[in-house]
Amino acid sequence: MTGPPDDPPEQEPDVRFTYANERTFLAWNRTALALVATGVAATQLLPSLHVTGGRRILGLPLIALGALVAVTAFVHWRANDRAMRRNRPLPRSPMPLVLSLGIGGVAVIAVTLVSIGT
Repeated sequence: MTGPPDDPPEQEPDVRFTYANERTFLAWNRTALALVATGVAATQLLPSLHVTGGRRILGLPLIALGALVAVTAFVHWRANDRAMRRNRPLPRSPMPLVLSLGIGGVAVIAVTLVSIGT
């Protein structure tokens, strides 16, 4: 892969860094899979809530967050790989912000649904 003329030529990074980047990618995908599975479980296995569609209101954002984490993990893995091949600093990860905001949002939904039912 080549870029604009001012980009340095790409070189094969140390295999240890390539594997570390891949392990991080796989870890984020395990997190994504756990979020999707939890969302599916919430929509199918939780007892009925006092709000119509409450299980879906809680589960669907978890599924969507899992999908967002999976896509963001790939984009970040690719950006890291490109930076390593060009001997540039690694970009900052957006994952802590994505997960913090997403899980915080789901927590607000959960608290709201539980408080409505009491």
